[in-house]
Amino acid sequence: MPIRSEPPVTPDGRYIVVRGRLWRRADPSLPEATRAALVHELMDARRAVGAAKRAADPQAMAKARARVDAAKTALGERGPVWWTDGAPDLNRHMAHTTPYAAWHAALADAPEPA
Repeated sequence: MPIRSEPPVTPDGRYIVVRGRLWRRADPSLPEATRAALVHELMDARRAVGAAKRAADPQAMAKARARVDAAKTALGERGPVWWTDGAPDLNRHMAHTTPYAAWHAALADAPEPA
């Protein structure tokens, strides 16, 4: 698969594909200011995870990981799906084993953009 600056997004906008695996995207109905604040909190929480690892502090690690989970859930990347058509959540599934298989295969065959 060609190297891209941004990961490919499924045609329905629900997932990005990283190394062949589907990862749920943030809820597109979130207001931009809310999304930006949640992304900022997520990045702060991820930095806190790193600091807790470096300090070998299990209590700080648990708190930081809970912050990451809360931010990802608020963004719609975890927890209940944000779409309403009843489609299953395929988060973390390999794209080639999902209904996106043909679309994903076509990406690998696409010429590199000039």
